[in-house]
Amino acid sequence: MINKEEIRNYAKQIGADLCGFSSMDRFEGAPKQMDPRYIFPGAKTCIVLAFRIPRGYFRGIEEGTYFCNYTAMGYAGINEVYGPIVLRELCCFIEDMGYEAVPVPNISFHNNAPSRGYDLRKEQPPLNAIPVSEGKPAPDVLIDMRAAAFAAGLGEYGWSKVFLTPEFGPMQRFVALLTDLELEPDPLFEGKICDRCMSCARACSGKAISTTETDYIDIAGRHIEFGKLDNYACFNAYRGGVPEYNPFDIDSKGLDTKAPDREMQRNFGLVRYMRHNHALEGARGCMRECYIHLEKKGVLTHKFKNPFRTEKPWKIDRSKRPSDNVLDEKDADTTLY
Repeated sequence: MINKEEIRNYAKQIGADLCGFSSMDRFEGAPKQMDPRYIFPGAKTCIVLAFRIPRGYFRGIEEGTYFCNYTAMGYAGINEVYGPIVLRELCCFIEDMGYEAVPVPNISFHNNAPSRGYDLRKEQPPLNAIPVSEGKPAPDVLIDMRAAAFAAGLGEYGWSKVFLTPEFGPMQRFVALLTDLELEPDPLFEGKICDRCMSCARACSGKAISTTETDYIDIAGRHIEFGKLDNYACFNAYRGGVPEYNPFDIDSKGLDTKAPDREMQRNFGLVRYMRHNHALEGARGCMRECYIHLEKKGVLTHKFKNPFRTEKPWKIDRSKRPSDNVLDEKDADTTLY
């Protein structure tokens, strides 16, 4: 029978950067709406793959000149295109051995409560679907990929709740695969990456990460604490709702997070493409500032010849007239094709 190291090597060969293995009992105590055992009751193993976000995907946002790389390639590209392609290949590889493999991409279908900020440990909020029979959760069950990555031994939670690996710090995304092939789980990560420096909280453009209050998750027999996150402040900043960090918000209107997407887009004038709306802020605190801190400390195993940050971070001076921040007409003409 094939062993897990052969599977790990194959996963990396077809495009994953990291691969970890968890037994299904490590999800004991998970909220029903987020428990992968309801997706595949016969599963014996959860395989978690990590795809690094190349540092260069953040370069344009760091310079304030090119925003689409992270939003399109580092976010949607990994979650909706590259990750699912690799997942399919690994599913076929395992199913060719006679075992079932259920792919779980990192995609939210918006029928579930976590994306709306509910705490499923304490409440059962209204959903956009109903259970098909008594005792089952409503579709679609949404795995917490951070919890799965922890259960598979890939790293730890940072103070911001963003998951950290010793290789790439906060710069990766995860997918999962459930299979009835029983494999030995990897040991839980016992190292220490996050030193609670609070750089993530200080640099967050939405001030969404508390420096004093904590939240928690219980997974794989561990009680893990991290900074309490204001989901709505995060959502507002993440979508570009803080004018000082959104060059597309010419009139400094900010963002109405309760408005429908179409109306939200109209409020932004130049932002006509959804890929610019989502993740526009570029994870300024929870990913970029965290990475810069970890890079300076020298704790990440994946090294670069040059440091990521070379200049003081930009911030738009909103005391100027909106027209002062817009290209001259002769310059604008050069951008048309």
